[in-house]
Amino acid sequence: MRFFGRLVALLVVIWLALLVTGYGVLAGSHKNVAGMGLQCQYMTARGMTTAQYLHSDSGIVGVSDCPLLKKSSEVVDN
Repeated sequence: MRFFGRLVALLVVIWLALLVTGYGVLAGSHKNVAGMGLQCQYMTARGMTTAQYLHSDSGIVGVSDCPLLKKSSEVVDN
């Protein structure tokens, strides 16, 4: 029972950190537009957001993978 309480407290702290900072954590991604685009979905404290990136396997033009964290345009103090 003590483990469950600590786990819940840790999740609350992480959620509050995401709420105050405005960052989102990568939840999923997929290629679109014949493999030239990359659509990344981020879970923020306020819901899901989507970001579009130009994709290339080498990463020279565009990105090769989605970033793990992304700053959201909506922050709690705006």
